[in-house]
Order: sequence, then C-alpha cells, then structure tokens
Amino acid sequence: MRKLDRIDYQILDLLQQDGRMAISELASKVNLSTTPCSERVKRLERDGVITGYHARIHPAHVERSLLVFLEIKLSAKSGDVFETVASNLSEIPEVLECHLISGEFDYLVKARLKEMAAYRRLLVDILKKLPASASSHSYIVMEEIKESLYLDLKKRY
Repeated sequence: MRKLDRIDYQILDLLQQDGRMAISELASKVNLSTTPCSERVKRLERDGVITGYHARIHPAHVERSLLVFLEIKLSAKSGDVFETVASNLSEIPEVLECHLISGEFDYLVKARLKEMAAYRRLLVDILKKLPASASSHSYIVMEEIKESLYLDLKKRY
C-alpha cells in the first residue's frame, strides 16, 4: 500500500464528514481537478483505506433505543475458544461491535436492542453459544453523550 500524503488525508477527512459529497466538490476543496481526485478516491477504496459508505440511522426511529455494553470473561482460553467465540458473536445481528480486550475481561460487546426483554434473550443466547463463558457484566446506557466514527485527521495535513 502506498503511503498517504497530505491530499489523501484531506480527502479522507472531507469524506468522513460527507460521504455523499460529489467528486467535483471534493476536488475543488482539495485543489485538484476531478479526474485525479476521482482516481485518488478509487485508490483509497481499492487499498482498503476507505472501507465503505453508510447512512447513520437514529436508533429510536427503528426501535433500537436500548444500548448495552457487555463484558464477558471466559473460563478457558485457547486459540480455538477465541475463534469459536469470535465466530458466534459475529453472527448475532444485535451485536454492533465485539472486541477482544486485555484486562479483567476477555470481550467487550456493544449491542442495540428494542427493550430490556430483548436484551435478556440476547444475553441468554450469547452465554449458551460460548464454549467457556465464566462470567459477564452488563452496562445499560442511560444517556448517550457522544458516539462518532469520525477520526480526526486534520493534524495530518
């Protein structure tokens, strides 16, 4: 993969703010003509720097206002156990994020659901699927202060 330059970082920053920005507008903002700007965006996509574009949906409008974080600690740890857990958790649609972490717990899971009863069912489903689950702790979000996918790249250009 080619090293990113100042213009690449500007393009990435602008597309994070507005992924639907027209190439002509993007080119103007980074002082390029349309064709070279378009080629850079395609290269960034091809190289896996830009991994996709998506619409952000307000969870309450699709009945997913309950945000829950779940810490899971495994009683046994091995490569096979980690692979099984990762596979099982990746298949659960309510799970938005799952991270293998260091510290007191092994996994940190972020899930969005309709209501507490749905979370109870999800928790039972998760714990049944895990081969070596020892304990879990749940954190129900009362108020979302900040949630962002934006990576600040301004210092890079």
